[in-house]
Amino acid sequence: MIGLPANTRVWIVAGHTDMRKGFDGLAAMVQTALSENPFSGHVFVFRGRRGDILKVLWFDGQGLLLLSKRLERGRFVWPQASGGGVSLTPAQLSMLLEGIDWRMPARTHRPELAA
Repeated sequence: MIGLPANTRVWIVAGHTDMRKGFDGLAAMVQTALSENPFSGHVFVFRGRRGDILKVLWFDGQGLLLLSKRLERGRFVWPQASGGGVSLTPAQLSMLLEGIDWRMPARTHRPELAA
């Protein structure tokens, strides 16, 4: 994923999105579903009905960027809400894009023993 500037918020647009939508259709969804400005520099993530395709919309200061990812196996983990949005951290976005359950990631480190 492209490195995001500090203080960039990541928003999941809850519910299902028509994946035929492009820049303008997704920007309009940001305005209606989240009441946010698509040109604010925040990242907006959309998922299709089947759950295997994501689209990411981001304004980098010069223009809108539209990224798409399709999983060959599995589905992207998505909130159960039918409307509105969920805020993620950039780390959670990275997990989401890798197909990892971003809600409850398991840490693999062992706790240090108290001396």
